[in-house]
Amino acid sequence: MALRIVEQAGRTDVGRQRSANEDTFLVEPPFFAVADGMGGAKAGEVASAMAAHAFEGERDSDEAAEAQLVRILREANRRIYDLAVSDESHRGMGTTLTAAKVVGDEVSLGHVGDSRAYRMRDGELEQLTKDHSLVAELERSGQITAEAAEHHPQRSIITRALGPEPDVEVDTYTLTGRDGDLFLLCSDGLTSMISDGEVSSILRSANSLDAAADELVRAANQSGGKDNITVVLFRLGAAGDDGAPAEDETIAGQLSAAEVKAASALDEPTDPHPGPKATAVKAPPRRRRRVRLGAVVKGLVVLAILAGVVTGLYALSRQVYFIGTNDAGLVTLYRGVPYELPLGVELYEEEYPSGVPARAIPDRRRQRVLDHEWRSREDAVDLIRALERGQLAG
Repeated sequence: MALRIVEQAGRTDVGRQRSANEDTFLVEPPFFAVADGMGGAKAGEVASAMAAHAFEGERDSDEAAEAQLVRILREANRRIYDLAVSDESHRGMGTTLTAAKVVGDEVSLGHVGDSRAYRMRDGELEQLTKDHSLVAELERSGQITAEAAEHHPQRSIITRALGPEPDVEVDTYTLTGRDGDLFLLCSDGLTSMISDGEVSSILRSANSLDAAADELVRAANQSGGKDNITVVLFRLGAAGDDGAPAEDETIAGQLSAAEVKAASALDEPTDPHPGPKATAVKAPPRRRRRVRLGAVVKGLVVLAILAGVVTGLYALSRQVYFIGTNDAGLVTLYRGVPYELPLGVELYEEEYPSGVPARAIPDRRRQRVLDHEWRSREDAVDLIRALERGQLAG
């Protein structure tokens, strides 16, 4: 059965805690992409835009899809790296990039960083890409559980991106599509705020991809909106007898990346984070309910146990230390345990940031140093000092 893109949508939002949007998305069939820039507003925004612009003029290529995606991502990496090296104001900039190309009934992906690609098929959501992040590597190696990874303080530290190095390794995948397959590309501003289960529920219940994109952004903001939020959605369906593209596909194909981003911004409501409208409903007469004493006692016992657990975790956090990285990517000594409780309660605090960038440590040693092992303060300080003296650089 011949397939085509029958529906598509893209949204980006600054979130509730950032002053600038460093994300960029691309909706130009057969290409779709999400890029999440880093390095500050004037650098990260430039890097992500450069990554999207690398797809210009690529629509008519006869190159194999995976080979083309690798070439495009590596070319984007080279351009970003060259600018970062030559211009002090862009020093240290980079970006993630997760891109898809649709050719017939095949969808090929090119991926660097922790922006993700998902597929929903028959109501089941599946993550297609593997995060290039420190926490994901710790989880894959069995050093931490999936539950611990969700609340890990270093979950935003990525291990691969476009721009920091002169060359980059690109992950590629090709999947055979089916009628009704729905694909989602997104930045971690979505997946760090809501679970895969919530994403799946929104995609299943929305009556259009535009509505789904709006609801995904709204849900991420309602959960805190700690980062920029970007989503790109497209659905495959059976082509008509003439195999002609859908009307909205043709229109989107005529827009540049900047125009698509601007158009989506114009479509957003004046209130960037609207909630559901309240409807007045007359409440039915309330009946008095009997509460059994045993239920009350059980509830109090559960609360007492939870209070004890929290108290114990807090006491432990005052006695141990671990080594991680701060927001600037520097190796840092933390006091506490590397976890967060619900409602954003952190069980750690920054004690001492070193002057050593994590990416300056060779790969074979980085994982050992940044393993978040609980240490005494003396052991942790000794390791930090050894790094600063260059004793672990080899």
